[in-house]
Parts: sequence; C-alpha cells; structure tokens
Amino acid sequence: MRVFNRWKLLAGYLLKRHDLKALPVEYIVETTAKCNLYCPMCPRETHKQPKEDMADEIFTRLVEQAGSTGEHMMLIGLGEPFLDPKIFDRIEYCEKHGISTLLSTNGTLLDEEASGRILNSSLEHITLSFDGFSKESFEYYRKGAKFEKVRDNFVRFARMKHERAAKVQVVVQMVVMDGNAHEIADFQKFWSGIPGVDQVRLKADETNLMQPGAAHPASDWNHPCHYLWRGAMYVKHSGDVYPCCQSYMLNGAPVGNIGTQSLAEIFNSPPMQRMRELHARKRAGEIDVCSRCFTTIPHPMLVAGSLLFHGKWVRKALPVIERLTYLAKLPRTLLRPPRPVAGGGRR
Repeated sequence: MRVFNRWKLLAGYLLKRHDLKALPVEYIVETTAKCNLYCPMCPRETHKQPKEDMADEIFTRLVEQAGSTGEHMMLIGLGEPFLDPKIFDRIEYCEKHGISTLLSTNGTLLDEEASGRILNSSLEHITLSFDGFSKESFEYYRKGAKFEKVRDNFVRFARMKHERAAKVQVVVQMVVMDGNAHEIADFQKFWSGIPGVDQVRLKADETNLMQPGAAHPASDWNHPCHYLWRGAMYVKHSGDVYPCCQSYMLNGAPVGNIGTQSLAEIFNSPPMQRMRELHARKRAGEIDVCSRCFTTIPHPMLVAGSLLFHGKWVRKALPVIERLTYLAKLPRTLLRPPRPVAGGGRR
C-alpha cells in the first residue's frame, strides 16, 4: 500500500495534478507546544505558544488514518519533544502502525536516563541541534541553554549509542547563520570525530526572523513545491493542519483539522487544490505564504527520487545532499535556498 501510494504521488507531481488519490508520505507532528529555551531565530518569538501537549485522541486519529500510507513522522514542531510526557508512548504507537519516527532536541533534557530510554525505543532518527561551535555563538542562538552541558549531553548520548551498537541514526545539526558561519569547519571536524555520530548536517536558516526580507524570486517557482504533493504536512498540537510548517510560520490559515476531518478531506481540500494549481502554472508567487517562503526548494529530480524510496531512507540521504550542495560539491540548482537581503541576520 505504501509503495502504491508513493507511485500515485509521483505521478501526481510529475503530471501536476491538483486532485490526488493518495496521502502524504511524511508529516511534521507537534506533540507539544512547550519549550524551555528562547532562540532569536525560532518562530516562537513571534508566534506565542500555549503550554499544551497534543491530545491523545488527536494523535491516535492522525496515526490511524495515516497508518497504511504514511512512512515517516517527525515528532517535532515549536516545542521541545522531551517536554511531552507521552513522547515515548507516541514513538511506539507509530512503530505499531509501521511509521518510522524522527525527533529533534535542544539537548537540555538529554541526561543519561533519557539517553537510555531513547536508545531502547523504536526511534529511528534523532537530530541533535547544536547551533554553533563556540560558547559565544551557541548561547546567543540558544538562550537559556549552557554550552558545556548540552555539548556533554550530546557527546555522552552519541557514545552510549556507539557502545550499544544501537540502530538509531544520530545527526548533529547546525543551522548556518551569520553569527556561526565562520565556525563550520571546526564544527564539522569536532562532531565528525565523536563515535556514534552518523552525520553532521549544515542546514540553511529557513525563518524570516534572522534574515528579514529574504524570499524566493519568481524565477524559483518554475517547478512546483514538493510539500504540496509528498508532504510533510504540518500538524499543530491543536489538530490544525497546514500544507507545510512554513505556511504556519508565515501566518497562513489551516487547511483543516484532523480532529473533525479525515486526512483525505484535508489533503484534497479546496485550498490545497488551489495551491497545487497555482504552483503547477508557475504562479506560486500569487499565494501570500509562498511569496514570502524561506524554505529551500529541491530540484524536481530530487523530489521524484524521494518518492521512489521509503521516507526514512530519504531522511538519511537529505543531510548528505545538503552538505555536498552547500560545500559546492553538487550544483546549487539541486537545492535553492532563499535569497537573503545584504546584511540580514547579523548581530
């Protein structure tokens, strides 16, 4: 069923169909809106979040409806996943339905006990977010976190993973911004040498807080956005569903709510079909949220390739492609990041 679903999505993307007889392969699921840090590049700074977790009935309804087609769920959003008291139950519930899971953590709660629970769980991928190599840059971008504590938590977790030969994929990630870009080489050298770290990821900053005015020019919309066909759709803790995470960050309206509607209804709702139509006609700039979007646009070749393989393998390949592209080993046309305004994002 999952392979057939991917083929239908691939055909829909290549033929630029508006109405799809399939469901997304990936979802971003915000199981909690709670966080313990304040970061200048995080949309939490402009989108105030309640101290709430996703209700059980919302989460189970989503997983059950996505169970036969969904391949990968990123249990992340605008909250720190380990502030969700049910996060490990949610990981296992996804595993029960054949859906692989990913988490991203700021590392403040990653003590030895939590590390052990993660390594004993069914989690397939964890991103350790560490935005800087020096104490100065890290603590500027991760306000409320202590550089030495988080670094030591991540090193211990990676080594525990290595010693246990656990299967979970460990990626250490730095969002590249003006204040830490000069630390890329040191960052890569240090984390590549830690046993248990599978990949080091350099990720483009895709928010408008640190680079106001950055956006894609009209020429970048020659190809439809992959999010509208394959996902990942963004599900807020409230059950509101958005075409992608950026549509929420840019104050777009939800296209449905999983608490009251089915996934099929939401994925093929009139707003979704209208967005696909405009993207297919190279008129994405007419959509307000798309005109202000900061997400890196992959080449259609990469999108097509991502629908030939299971979502978890796509997630494993993504950091490698990004790294080679940003280091000029691959053509920049494969991934088109937003164009920053000169001087934007400096401190």
